[in-house]
Amino acid sequence: MSTEQRAYRAYIGSFTEAGGAGITVADVDRATGALTPLYATDEVANPSYLALSPGGDVLYAVSETDDGAAAAFRTGADPARPLTLLGAPVPVHGAAPTHLALAAGHLLTANYGSGSVSALPVGDDGGLGEPTAVLRHEGSGPNRERQSEPHAHQVLPDPSGGWLLSVDLGADAVWVYEPAGPRAHRKVRLRAGSGPRHLAFHPRGDRAYVVNELDPTVTVCRWDAASGTLEPLRETRVVPPGTETATFPSEAVVSPDGRFVWVAGRGHDSVATLALDTPGDRMELVTTTPCGGHWPRDLALDLSGSRLYVANERSGEVTWFALDPTTGVPSRDGSLEAPAASCVIFG
Repeated sequence: MSTEQRAYRAYIGSFTEAGGAGITVADVDRATGALTPLYATDEVANPSYLALSPGGDVLYAVSETDDGAAAAFRTGADPARPLTLLGAPVPVHGAAPTHLALAAGHLLTANYGSGSVSALPVGDDGGLGEPTAVLRHEGSGPNRERQSEPHAHQVLPDPSGGWLLSVDLGADAVWVYEPAGPRAHRKVRLRAGSGPRHLAFHPRGDRAYVVNELDPTVTVCRWDAASGTLEPLRETRVVPPGTETATFPSEAVVSPDGRFVWVAGRGHDSVATLALDTPGDRMELVTTTPCGGHWPRDLALDLSGSRLYVANERSGEVTWFALDPTTGVPSRDGSLEAPAASCVIFG
């Protein structure tokens, strides 16, 4: 499949147990950003998060169930069947995997229910093997309902490719791993009770922005790839002063030019636009924009970086926005019905 063919496909993950289609493949209109569904498969239960191989020829999905699994699909240009499952889903030996990423010849999954990270080897054909390592987090936080034990919510490589980071909501911490093994390098503690969920890197690679689910804030961190050190600097709220609606931020994306960060806020049902200073050390809340639905679980930029897509889980649609190049403020352009939508990626 050529780059031209791959460049305008969207892949939407959803919760099958809540009425979602599983994985939906959609064409992306170059001019308008509109999504046109082509195909859907429910061969994997609750494929709540997705990732593409670097060449775009394999799509990976978690199966967010109590048993926990991951699956690989071959992608193709045929709109009648653009996905082919590569073998049965592989158990990750962890409960409720919520995120996944590729690094060092492995697929890594963050397992929320068991507070662990699993490493599954990737074969020459893109298929998955049984986990070669399961890294268990430790710790807890002051929120007894949500933080009685570790809850790994994300795992991803840093921009240098020299490290893996795993964000843990239950332990108020980010783990840094050496990819070989993987092996633990250090544990970085964040503010108690903040409930870190996901992080996104500045395009320069030396700053990271951690979204806190249990307090509607983003923690700005300095990242040193030479030493694998993450240093929290300050926090910024992602809802206006005086907001009384309980808000649970879910995801952040950073503009390709490093000027803006957008954060999804569930409950407040908004997308916050935050402006960054030149070093990326300070952010200011510009405004919040209605997310076009209810319970925005995921955000994604299209490949051009000029449009923002929001997966609204509870209202069941993916909504897209044009981004003002000067202010960064999103403007709603349209939406696609997608019950229990949890993730959208492009490739």
